[in-house]
Amino acid sequence: MSVLPFPIEDRYYRFSRYLRQQFGERVYRISLDAGFSCPTRDGHLGAGGCLYCNNSSFSRDRLKNLPPVKTQLIQGIEIAREKHKADKFLAYFQAYTNTYGSINELENLYRSVLNVPDVVGILIGTRPDCVDNNILALLNDLRQETYLSVEYGIESVYDKTLDWARRGHSFETSIQTIEKTKNMGIHVGGHIIFGFPTESWIEILDSAAVLNEMELDALKIHHLHIVKNSALSNLYKTAPFPLFSETEWIILMSDFLERLNPNIVIQRLAGDARPGTLIAPQWTMKKTQILQEIQSELERRQTHQGCRLADDK
Repeated sequence: MSVLPFPIEDRYYRFSRYLRQQFGERVYRISLDAGFSCPTRDGHLGAGGCLYCNNSSFSRDRLKNLPPVKTQLIQGIEIAREKHKADKFLAYFQAYTNTYGSINELENLYRSVLNVPDVVGILIGTRPDCVDNNILALLNDLRQETYLSVEYGIESVYDKTLDWARRGHSFETSIQTIEKTKNMGIHVGGHIIFGFPTESWIEILDSAAVLNEMELDALKIHHLHIVKNSALSNLYKTAPFPLFSETEWIILMSDFLERLNPNIVIQRLAGDARPGTLIAPQWTMKKTQILQEIQSELERRQTHQGCRLADDK
């Protein structure tokens, strides 16, 4: 068996461990909202957003009330120093589609955070259909100057799910864009959602092998939320479908991690909704407890991330 990149007692490859390995000290992400929209909102691919999006989060008031990104970053660093005892920081362009602009706009935006003291890199969240060759060239320039990671919203490896969720791109688009990005030598993360009524438990577990083939560097996993002011909330009200309970999610994540390449860094294993927006599922455990329960389940099984890779070959 190859050497694991994490101690066996951790059971999976935590993002905090990866960052310490990368930088030699504690590093904390500061989430930023640069005011971007998305092609499923502005008429290019649609006007209502993805089925699960909170439509009110795209309001004009949001844009009107946004401080400059650099101000957000400096304020976030001050809070993180006190609350999380971090000394170094990553500027995380998280909200919406952060490559959805002109090259000049994007370059000015990304470079605006690089001279903030103690910022050691940039994380960029975006869609796989919103990165062209010109943007890739810009990202390639940036990765040679600082730490850079790009997180793509894959959401599902099944086109039937992407169509149902009104995502606006195919899984093949994710494959192609991630391959191009990896070929540039850029660190690539993926974002995926489990819990769509279009996918069975087995199909979710089978998606691990598909994601392994993409050679992702990192993965962020969310459980499906029904949030207020989303098209999905209306659908759920008229035709409710089962959502994962806490216990089911703990078992599912344990099953999934056993099948996932152990070199893929796990950035998240459960989602959270903005306060006051969540309709379902109404879990009682805090996210930290969910993570503890997943680790405990893997300990009970005496297994770890990637231990069943050979079973799936």
